Amino acid sequence: MLRRLDFPYISLNPGASYRGLHDSLVNLLGNERPEMVVCLHEEHAVAVAHGYAKVTEQPLAVALHSNVGLMHGSMALFNAFCDRVPMLVLGATGPVDAAERRPWIDWIHTSADQGALVRDFVKWDDQPASPAAAVESVVRGHLLTTAYPSAPVYVCLDAAMQEAPMDEPPRLPDLDRHQPPAAPTPGPAEVAAAIELMGRAQRPLLLIGRVGRGEAEWDQRIALAQRLGALVLTDLKVAAGFPTAHPLHPADPGTFLTPAGRALVRDADLVVSLDWVDLAGTLRQAYGDDPVAARVIHCSCDLTLHRGWSKDHFALPPVDLAIGAHPDRLVDALLSAGPPAASAGWDGRVPEVAAAEHPGGDVIAMGDLAASLRRALEGRSACLVRLPLGWQGADLDVGHPLDYLGQDGGAGLASGPGMAVGAALALRDDERLPVAVLGDGDLLMGSSALWTAAHHRLPLLVVVANNRSFYNDEVHQERVALRRGRPVENRWIGQHIRDPDPDLATLARSMGLQGHGPIDDPGDLDRVLSEAVQAASAGATVLVDVRVTPHGYPGGPGAERARSGAG
Repeated sequence: MLRRLDFPYISLNPGASYRGLHDSLVNLLGNERPEMVVCLHEEHAVAVAHGYAKVTEQPLAVALHSNVGLMHGSMALFNAFCDRVPMLVLGATGPVDAAERRPWIDWIHTSADQGALVRDFVKWDDQPASPAAAVESVVRGHLLTTAYPSAPVYVCLDAAMQEAPMDEPPRLPDLDRHQPPAAPTPGPAEVAAAIELMGRAQRPLLLIGRVGRGEAEWDQRIALAQRLGALVLTDLKVAAGFPTAHPLHPADPGTFLTPAGRALVRDADLVVSLDWVDLAGTLRQAYGDDPVAARVIHCSCDLTLHRGWSKDHFALPPVDLAIGAHPDRLVDALLSAGPPAASAGWDGRVPEVAAAEHPGGDVIAMGDLAASLRRALEGRSACLVRLPLGWQGADLDVGHPLDYLGQDGGAGLASGPGMAVGAALALRDDERLPVAVLGDGDLLMGSSALWTAAHHRLPLLVVVANNRSFYNDEVHQERVALRRGRPVENRWIGQHIRDPDPDLATLARSMGLQGHGPIDDPGDLDRVLSEAVQAASAGATVLVDVRVTPHGYPGGPGAERARSGAG
């Protein structure tokens, strides 16, 4: 039997149908018929595939309904593109031949060059004109989306072609002859140049960005840091890449550099970037307008995905040695070649940073929620799928590549619930419990994605850090008010999610989840979270609404996120 593309699931909105070609495409997508994962919105269908890929590094097939479905799903596609995850998206158009269009509906669901809607934030798109071409397009799309660096691909199928009778199904290719190339490995000259720079460094610093989820590669990164005597920084924007409790990881991770992180980057004489997101912006946070004094090695193939429409390529970093390879392959090559032994130049250079001030009183701060969740999960293996912006890096404790999956790439709200469902789908047969801590705005925009988890009986715990506001924008409005001499007391206007307060626990129960809350008494938090963890571990989909105070939010006036202008 010919090899099949390995798609255990197809994430779809029920409006998406692939008539005529259905059996041939399903036969191509798996030896067994893949399970259809039903979603209530196209954006959620894409987000589910995104979350699945964050765990497995493998694509799901996603089915979207015509041009309107693609427009619904486009925000989630942008997230997935910026996050560099694989995904095969199947869409459709009404009949390209106008003579075949039914009145009204086929006309408004037909677009000229539909792929142009998303072409600037997918890796490749196609609109095949025959069943045989459709099969080849799906095979090519799978090859391209799984080739490093990964990003979603889009295949649009003509409805008239789908409905046309076929004398016989198209021949399926031998997929063993259509596999993606191996991820690029650095050449000997590049490895030698990197080792030479490392040999001269007294204070090497590893910036660990987009790396693989493999345990062997995790261990190799630890071995390289120990061999070099290099300190390590990690980033809340991407998945876990290094144990945060390791003595060579002295500064807390952050969405932006913490004060200790800035000091490390500034004091390093060699910075080694392993596909670090926004290397130039990170160096600027540390150096300001001063020249970057450290030598810089940057290992990434990300430039192969850079376009003009989206600026997710960030600013140009100053780089002394650019290596076009997968960062895990560079680490392996360096260890095989024997990097220089550790130097002792870092002693005493990491500053002590005061802990975040606690507001006190009968309120729940984000740090309280983090501590209570740690207690509830003690002794269990968990995967933190998402964390809200107000979560401090000091409250993240990772010791395994699946302990934390990072953010969503494009910073588009409504992504968290769907990504949580996708991660839960990937972990449904694993002992690791998926846990997503979401902001209330993110949850409310994407809440119906959680119906899919309940429908498919997925163990999942969703904790809502509910400050009843789009608080990040309150921070920006306070910053602007201070600059313009206006009253900061008005910063909440247009941002509060109150009067009435959405009943998130009832919303969860209406979709078949267990719903708890709102929890606003610190004395109740440990008990409720402990019960929720037990229920989710037993197979339930559970949501807990926790009222948190925004006091001490890390993006407050003058902080990096406030200055960034990001929403």
